[in-house]
Amino acid sequence: MKLVSLFSLLTVSLCFGAEMSVTYEDNGVECEGFVATPENAKDAPAVLVVHQWMGLTDYEKNRCRQLADLGYVAFAVDIYGKGVRPANKGEAGKQAGKYKGDRELYRSRLNAGLAEALKIEEVDADRVTAIGYCFGGTGVLELARSGADVDGVVSFHGGLGSPTPEDAANIKGRVLVLHGAVDPMVSAEELAGFESEMTDNKVDWELIKYGDAVHAFSQSMAGNDPSKGVAYNKKADDRSWQRMKNFLENVNSK
Repeated sequence: MKLVSLFSLLTVSLCFGAEMSVTYEDNGVECEGFVATPENAKDAPAVLVVHQWMGLTDYEKNRCRQLADLGYVAFAVDIYGKGVRPANKGEAGKQAGKYKGDRELYRSRLNAGLAEALKIEEVDADRVTAIGYCFGGTGVLELARSGADVDGVVSFHGGLGSPTPEDAANIKGRVLVLHGAVDPMVSAEELAGFESEMTDNKVDWELIKYGDAVHAFSQSMAGNDPSKGVAYNKKADDRSWQRMKNFLENVNSK
């Protein structure tokens, strides 16, 4: 891996082994990801982390640290490209819309991140999963639909629709969707379409709904007013994280 700068030097923690920023490319576009590794890691399972619509932030980095503390090499990908970090919701909407509107571009950027994660010395390339939040929840499903060789993906309050549902036939691993039962960002039609897509293509899938949870329920920066359709829900956050842990342990025990 290539360090971004001298200021991206290895950082040691009592909870996990090390962390650093890394640069990589996708079709000439420079991206800046982030990796956290467990202490004394060797042949460790890897978890790709796909960011929400504001880009790769401290939120994803902290999730990587949590995963490293659990024994995973966690690599947060950069979909937007180095230095492209939305300053507000308007900019975030434009960036997210760019990739949601061009699924091939989105998949290319996702797979470039996966390829970079597999270069990490401590990673066991035969045990790789991915998790994502909101925009990134959509992303991990697109990664799976692209036919990427991952053992499983976990979508936290992500968009579920696909312009090409037949691509679910390409999915090689398991799929877990953690969904707010009253998330206004996902319509009943989109939810039903996703279920049909998974079932029709014989995917090994699960969908769990959390009562009273709206969009972005796992993100404290979403605020605490569910009437806005976006809000943090600690109960759903805690339960979904535990469900993810169980899923990863099961998938990686093969």
